Amino acid sequence: MPWPKLWFSSTKDESESESKPLRPSKTQASETLDSASQNLKPTPQGPSPSNASPSKLWTFTEPGTISAAVVLTAASLGCFTFYKAYLRRIPQAVNINPGFFRRRSIVGKVTSVGDGDNFRIYHTPGGRLAGWGWFPGRRVPTDKKKLKGQTIHVRLAGIDAPELAHFGRPSQPYAPEALDWLTAYVLGKRVRAYVYKIDQYSRVVGTVYVWKGLLRRDVGLQILRAGLATVYEAKSGAEFGDGLEKKYRSAEWWAKTKRKGMWAASNKDYESPRAYKTRHGMGAPQQEGKQ
Repeated sequence: MPWPKLWFSSTKDESESESKPLRPSKTQASETLDSASQNLKPTPQGPSPSNASPSKLWTFTEPGTISAAVVLTAASLGCFTFYKAYLRRIPQAVNINPGFFRRRSIVGKVTSVGDGDNFRIYHTPGGRLAGWGWFPGRRVPTDKKKLKGQTIHVRLAGIDAPELAHFGRPSQPYAPEALDWLTAYVLGKRVRAYVYKIDQYSRVVGTVYVWKGLLRRDVGLQILRAGLATVYEAKSGAEFGDGLEKKYRSAEWWAKTKRKGMWAASNKDYESPRAYKTRHGMGAPQQEGKQ
């Protein structure tokens, strides 16, 4: 029995439509190509060099970065300046900065005494607060070889002690006593010297203080009171700290009235250190070794 024409035609159209692929329109094709081209583009993994440079440049030029660099530089310079001014050790008197004179003091440990009015100290800048005496590597040498060229020769300002025997000249009376007194008073002690100048013998002239118990003592003033030194009587070049000359003369007068030390002898037997040096040809300024 033949199929109805209507049904047959309908079935034929459906089979043909299933067997033949649908053709996309021009608009759909262009959209598909654009989508595919976008998917084929590589995904960026990081900023390109051209994009990274401005960002890095901005990091180094930010106000916070510049401020931190300025603060760090200033702190470094400040620490170096502080170390140079206060913590750097001075090996010898000739190495003292002229800016120290009459403005600054030097702290150190007395390592030797050469006469009744001079000795050597090993500079310990900062004292115990800087570790001297207790921190490893911050100890004063005791070996003479290690101390050679590493100590400051100090001459007590404003006083004159009896002369020891030098260059064939005899020792002056009470010179050994003055040496013994000064040795017992300062050797091995920590002292502070207020410095005034360097003399022709590369010694620093200054007023020296040492702690005795809870009191700070002027070494020059105390040896005058002991009657083992006189006030310095050179016509020129005498050095005294501010307001100390009057105190020194009062101390000498007190020792005389109490007949202390060299003042115990009769006046006819007494010879001042200045007179002794003059008698032995030591009074010329270029030869003066006591100030």
